[in-house]
Amino acid sequence: MAKVSPLMALPPVIFGAFAILAYVGMFREDPQGLPSTRVGQPAPPITELALSGYPAFRPEMLQTGEVTLVNFWASWCPPCRLEHPKLLEMQAEGMSIIGVNIRDQQANATRYLIEDGNPFSAVPFDPGGRTSIDWGVTAPPETFIVDGDGIVLYRFAGPLVGSDYEQRFVPALEAALAD
Repeated sequence: MAKVSPLMALPPVIFGAFAILAYVGMFREDPQGLPSTRVGQPAPPITELALSGYPAFRPEMLQTGEVTLVNFWASWCPPCRLEHPKLLEMQAEGMSIIGVNIRDQQANATRYLIEDGNPFSAVPFDPGGRTSIDWGVTAPPETFIVDGDGIVLYRFAGPLVGSDYEQRFVPALEAALAD
C-alpha cells in the first residue's frame, strides 16, 4: 500500500480558503470600494514643492470653509488623461481642485498641463510619491473630497468618468456640497 504524504492535502486546503474569502468578499457593503483610513480624519500633509511654473500648495487651501478636491495624477497615466476633461469642467464650474502630480518627470507633467489645460488651483509636485503614500493612494488617478475644515470625506479610486463615477462619486460630492 502506497503511503500518501500529508502535503498532498495542502493545495485543496489553500484553494478552499481562497474560495471562502472570495465568497465572503462578494457580500461586503461596497465590493467595488477600497476602504480608506483617511476618511473622517484630517487631510494628511501635502508637499509644498510645486510643479515649476504652477502655484504651490499651502495647507490653508484645505481649510477655506469650502469643499476641495485633491486629485492624484501623472502625465504617464492613461486613466488620468481620460478624466482630465471632467476635471476641467468641474474647475470651470467653480470647484477648487488640488492636483498632486506623483511619480512623474517635471517636463512631462508641465507639457501635459500646457497642452491639455490646467484644472488645478495648485499643483504640488511629488516625484518620489511620499505624499501619495501618506494619503494611501494605490495608483493614479485617485480623488479625495475634503470638507472646508480639512477633513477627508470620501476617496474615489479611478478616473472620474463612467457609471462608477456617476453612481458613487457624484452623490458623495453632492452630499459634501450640501452640508
